[in-house]
Amino acid sequence: MTSFFGSVFWLLVTLGVLVTFHEFGHYWVARRCGVKVLRFSVGFGRAIWKRIGRDGTEYQIAAIPLGGYVKMLDAREGEVDPALRGQEFTGKSVWKRIAIVAAGPGFNLIFTIVAFWAMFMLGKPDVAPVVTAAPNSMAAAAGVQAGDRILAVDGEPVTTWSDAMAAVANATLGRQPLPLTVRDADGTRRQLVLPLDRLPAGQDVGHYLDTLGLKLAPPPAVAATVIPGQPAALAGMQGGDRIVSVNGKPVADFSAFGELVQQEAAKSPTLALVVDRNGQRMKLDVTTRFESLQGQPARWVMGVGSPVAELATLHYGPLRALGASLDATWRNTTQTFGMLGKMLTGEASTKNLSGVIGIAEVANASASMGLPWFLQFLALVSLSLAILNLLPIPVLDGGHLLYYLVELVKGSPVSEQVMIVGQYIGLALLFTLMGLAFYNDIHRMLLS
Repeated sequence: MTSFFGSVFWLLVTLGVLVTFHEFGHYWVARRCGVKVLRFSVGFGRAIWKRIGRDGTEYQIAAIPLGGYVKMLDAREGEVDPALRGQEFTGKSVWKRIAIVAAGPGFNLIFTIVAFWAMFMLGKPDVAPVVTAAPNSMAAAAGVQAGDRILAVDGEPVTTWSDAMAAVANATLGRQPLPLTVRDADGTRRQLVLPLDRLPAGQDVGHYLDTLGLKLAPPPAVAATVIPGQPAALAGMQGGDRIVSVNGKPVADFSAFGELVQQEAAKSPTLALVVDRNGQRMKLDVTTRFESLQGQPARWVMGVGSPVAELATLHYGPLRALGASLDATWRNTTQTFGMLGKMLTGEASTKNLSGVIGIAEVANASASMGLPWFLQFLALVSLSLAILNLLPIPVLDGGHLLYYLVELVKGSPVSEQVMIVGQYIGLALLFTLMGLAFYNDIHRMLLS
């Protein structure tokens, strides 16, 4: 239940911040265009808090925190006091109306750039893209070996695991062969090609990545730390020893070492280890203990600590962070439009759409990873809101912008009848998208 309440809390924080910023964009530009704002609401439904500002605007927080709105003086919604006609929305020039409507997505875009900039300024902790391939996977068939470091994906340099996997995940949507530049543990560069064209059509990115089998490489089988008084130390093991075998069985990495210890100790607590110390091999007999540590289930332990993964923190000064922020915003914008285009043409499955449940889960996960990761999440959601609202669907900002562009071309506003029909079509499309996203979220939950 902790995860559930955490997801709900961070979803509300996300929506509260981003929707408020979006609506503030409409409000701020409307005021500067001389339009009277009647109400600025965070949330829908009954007000749980409100006050009237000096400007006459009613500010409120409503009971349903899943959105918000700005209510302006509008002749289409009732009679307007003759003394206030100069502050009425529809009486403003079409260019001012375009500016007011575009301000919401525009402020979301500004928020995206600022959030990315703050993330790079704080420094986003990550790990180096040192990978391995699952046995018999597509990545293994392409030649990916344990310990390979990804240097570039489709010619674009990458320095972190998350950036590398984001680029690979985006490429799976197009299902085209993907070039990789890697460097092995000996420093040799190689060019590989992931055969993404062999991926089956109609699946989501998660299934594609599972099929691909590209994974973060486990740490090497090296005793980074040896706890004094524990079985390994009592047997003579030292920090820096490389573990070669357990009971004659070779050890590939630290993860495999942990599994072998549990398997072999269940047969006999005393294990025969071979370690490499400064180029010389030594045999050690380690008598393991079956005990519980820090409230975890009991298991066989010997007191050996794993090496820490190589860190790759993205941490820049103000100017470089701004450049990186603009680059990240542009890259994610093109990727989002590319994904939408692929879904419209059928190249990518609509199973990749996520709704509020998916957003809530990622919000909770990113918040638990620290402020820089949560800022990245906010930036990506804010960018998605900007793009979604600019789609030419009636009821969204993009639909209103489409009406105003038509007005510019024909010289007169779109008829009220056309706008009403458009609203119904827009609502149908919007509810269809929301329903599909919600279905995808539930489907993922049932399969997980």
